[in-house]
Amino acid sequence: MKFTIYGSGCAKCQQLATNTETAARLKNVAYELEKVTDTNAIIDAGIMRTPALAIDGEIVVEGKVPSSTDLAALLPQ
Repeated sequence: MKFTIYGSGCAKCQQLATNTETAARLKNVAYELEKVTDTNAIIDAGIMRTPALAIDGEIVVEGKVPSSTDLAALLPQ
């Protein structure tokens, strides 16, 4: 599973990355984490608000930092 974090690298972006990794560990999911900080790449991905999270290319979170528990609910069983 591939997680992509979109954002400038700010504290909220870092927290989203941490929460996403924790959620993956809770669900025992193997993952790859990519962080995209390039403004043009963020715009090209269709992101209007950061931080944002895409799972396998599908944007599932935009403009907020959900808890690890909330993120775990987005992952497959």
